[in-house]
Amino acid sequence: MAKKEKIPVEQLTYEQAYAELEDVVTALEANPKSLDEATALFERGQALSQHCADLLDKAELRVRQLTATEMDNADDGEQSEEEA
Repeated sequence: MAKKEKIPVEQLTYEQAYAELEDVVTALEANPKSLDEATALFERGQALSQHCADLLDKAELRVRQLTATEMDNADDGEQSEEEA
């Protein structure tokens, strides 16, 4: 059976990376591997984990920025009403 071509981690969406990370964990837990195979899986898993964390950090920053902008706009609206 031919090995599936692996997409570079940086090109994966969060959902794709997380699903592959789950597959890596399952493979490491379930099937005996050679040391080289286990090491390669572990390395891929580490890269996937870091990529997921990076994407979550970016999403959190975006939410904080949007929330801060909305809060600033709401504060500006309250000040304008008080001044009127």
